[in-house]
Amino acid sequence: MKLFIKKLYLFITFLFVLPLIILFRLAPTTLKNSLFFSFSQLLSLFPGQTGSYIRVSFYHSAMSFCARDTRIHFATIFSQPDTEINCRVYIGPQCNIGSCIIGADSLIASGVHILSGKNQHNFSDLNTPIQQQGGHYQKIKIGQDCWVGNGAIIMADIGDKCIVAAGSVVTKKVPDFSIVAGNPAKIIRSRKDESIF
Repeated sequence: MKLFIKKLYLFITFLFVLPLIILFRLAPTTLKNSLFFSFSQLLSLFPGQTGSYIRVSFYHSAMSFCARDTRIHFATIFSQPDTEINCRVYIGPQCNIGSCIIGADSLIASGVHILSGKNQHNFSDLNTPIQQQGGHYQKIKIGQDCWVGNGAIIMADIGDKCIVAAGSVVTKKVPDFSIVAGNPAKIIRSRKDESIF
């Protein structure tokens, strides 16, 4: 009975966001990213479990992939539709997430920022404003069964079964089973063998 109610609830929230999905799909390619971001801002404002169902219903249809059993909390905003969120992912409130892949069973705590890489803005030409110099966007990968603590900033890939301490700034690739902390984040030990680095 509980599963039936959940599926019914998902269907109702899908109908609720269906006009947004249609607008997004019919939009010209040049407008898709900005429209997606606008809808993400709007849908982030719905509170509670109902808000999470509404967001998942939209992202399931608008993103590259978003599992239906994902939980996405209040005031979390996504900027790129090429994001992939796998099964049983928890994303806390007030996150700002760019282009990425989040592996199954991962936990993203509140206030986490996942940037689309660390080279989004070029700044080498002193005669051109930074905002006009362009940059390179990278799809960041967070592995399976990871825990990213409150307020962390992620700019590089994170392997499977990693822990990123609250407030850490990840600028370099993190290998599987690592626990990292600091700014910039450094490996403090491995979950696999518990050796100190």
